[in-house]
Amino acid sequence: MVIFADDLGYGDLGCYGADYETPSLDQLAAEGLRCTDFIVPANVCSPSRAALLTGRYPMRNGHPVYRTEDKTWTYGLHPDEITFAELLDAASYQSLAVGKWHLGFEKEGSHPMDAGFDAYYGLAYNYSKKHEPWNRALYRDREVEEAEVEFEVVTERYTQEVVRFIEQHDPDAPFLIYLAHQIAHSPVLPSEAFKGATGKGVYADFVAELDHSTGQVLEALRDAGLEESTLVVFLADNGHTGRFGSGGPLAGGKYTTMEGGHRVPGIFRWKGTIPAGQVSDVTVSSMDLLPLFCDLAEVEAPKDRKIDGKNILNVLLGEAEESPHEILYYYNGHNLQAVRKGKWKLHLPRSAQDQPFWGKGGRSRRFYELDEAFLVNLETDIAEERNLAAHYPEVVTDLLEEAERARRELGDVGVQGRDQRPGWPPRHGANSL
Repeated sequence: MVIFADDLGYGDLGCYGADYETPSLDQLAAEGLRCTDFIVPANVCSPSRAALLTGRYPMRNGHPVYRTEDKTWTYGLHPDEITFAELLDAASYQSLAVGKWHLGFEKEGSHPMDAGFDAYYGLAYNYSKKHEPWNRALYRDREVEEAEVEFEVVTERYTQEVVRFIEQHDPDAPFLIYLAHQIAHSPVLPSEAFKGATGKGVYADFVAELDHSTGQVLEALRDAGLEESTLVVFLADNGHTGRFGSGGPLAGGKYTTMEGGHRVPGIFRWKGTIPAGQVSDVTVSSMDLLPLFCDLAEVEAPKDRKIDGKNILNVLLGEAEESPHEILYYYNGHNLQAVRKGKWKLHLPRSAQDQPFWGKGGRSRRFYELDEAFLVNLETDIAEERNLAAHYPEVVTDLLEEAERARRELGDVGVQGRDQRPGWPPRHGANSL
């Protein structure tokens, strides 16, 4: 079971330092492993979702930018990409996707059921009353079940759908549940039962509703006797928005390639298998879920393409203290903006023209433009404040070489990588965004 929060900051749960309680998620962490260095390869919704499902960097899977809400942007998950739902189908897993999809939906081959899920229930995109009614349509499989649903009931509907699936499912048959919440993306509108619940403001109330939903789903697993046979993964798609949420000790947030945009809460629980009470600083990635799931389901990961994720089972079992990732790339849309190797992270020079369309309003953000490379030691400077480039020129040289390798393979603004998939469906000039 994958529980996927939207725009949830690193510091937005009690177990990550929030000043309000999230008892269900805190208990989930106490019963398994809580990551302090869980990285997603994109700082916005759609690319992060594509990377999670395929185990591949967004530049490699053809989805480095997100969809807008007006249907003028024709981007979807490429039909030739292989998701973990498709791979687990080979092992007879029954799969259900619930919640926000945001990967094309109406585009050929981009619907959740085209991506390997047996059933779907949710909203195709972000919820909005500023755009067309289809932004408020609740779908069941490929058909509209409710044309204009009220946002405040969405989380409860999602939760009920998952609980019902668990209750009705054959306990001896394997299943995959992908629950992609709208919380904590705008509009920040908790349901009536949670308004004022925390005394810490509307955003904390919103997160409390997410926590309550998680508790109900976990209770359903417990009642069905499935706790010891089900791996539960909780994570977020990217960092907080800045207006709401907290990155805790991290600088930046959504739309940035600082740690606050890419480092998110990550929790794994599998009772009886993953030792409880672990807090791990091993660097892992959302892309690691695909090879992990393949290993657990005893299916072979694709051999005809590069999978960027790594099997992290030994990390979860507490048997490994080293990250399987030697290098991590931080892209902002099509723009390679940082490279990380262990504790070292190098922010690369960039201009305003390099920014993706969602970054155009971010001129006040740190590193919006950068004239020279900025080297950070994340072990001693998690807020990315001190430039150590002049003190460690050999590290800068090494990471600049890694950046060039990334450009040749995955691309950059104005550079077509040898393993960079074009967007789907093709659109003239898409790589220049």
